[in-house]
Amino acid sequence: MADVWKCSGLRWVGGGPVLAWSGGRRSALSWGKRVAFAVAEGGVRTCVGARGHACPMGAVVAGRSTGARCEECARLDRAHSVAADAVPDDPRAYHVYLAWFGPGMVKVGITAVERGQARLLEQGAVCFSWLGAGPLMAARRAEEMLRAALRVPDRIPYAAKRAVRAGLPPTEAERAAEIAELHGAALALAAWPESLERRPFRAVDQVRAFGLAGAPGAVGEVGELVAGGVVSGELVAAAGPDLHLDVGLRVVVLDTRLMSGWELIASRAGAGSSVGQAGALSLPVRGFPQAEVLQDGLF
Repeated sequence: MADVWKCSGLRWVGGGPVLAWSGGRRSALSWGKRVAFAVAEGGVRTCVGARGHACPMGAVVAGRSTGARCEECARLDRAHSVAADAVPDDPRAYHVYLAWFGPGMVKVGITAVERGQARLLEQGAVCFSWLGAGPLMAARRAEEMLRAALRVPDRIPYAAKRAVRAGLPPTEAERAAEIAELHGAALALAAWPESLERRPFRAVDQVRAFGLAGAPGAVGEVGELVAGGVVSGELVAAAGPDLHLDVGLRVVVLDTRLMSGWELIASRAGAGSSVGQAGALSLPVRGFPQAEVLQDGLF
């Protein structure tokens, strides 16, 4: 019987991408490594549960869902989320930041100081700068103030981020220009919470961490996994939850969140292949949108 793997998502460990699997297994990824797997024949995608607990219903979830949770488990997971203001008494210090994902795509956000830049790697931020640091609720108030004053969202859809990665400006200075201007405008505001310590502008560029420098541009993204589908490709870059895979004559983006909930097995396609040999892909792929309306609020 084939060894079955269940993906728990892409993690950024020590600044590099790592695929996590149920049972505690991990697969460190590096540029040029071949990523190959198949979705079990006749399988269905089931809910991954919430907060470390299995879904009591074993509910089937849609292939295009990035959350891989049924409605009840999604509600439970959200109920313990800092992002949903469900943990107002969190004693940790929080950073407020500006993150840039491409031309015209800047967001404001918060992340625990103890996490460093991990959250920015997870979001696929091309570059970012801290704005301030302090208690959670002060950081949250600053985030809301900046969202309104600077007219920047607190969320940007991943589809929009992927669509611009192939055409990023070539220099760090160009990539940092928008957040440099907004950072100055933010620090000039008078309504900052007193308990929030402001931070000077210092752009952190993550293009090299993502492997995007000199990497071939992706032409589309995997829409969903399907039973019996196969993936085999050379890893050329990764950003946030996304793997950029050369599957033979083209590069496509695989959102690893789509892998959760499926039973995956080793694929013979590309087995033993060296870098540069043809890959394989038998999953639906869609092109990137020409334009994306950015979300400027939670709903």
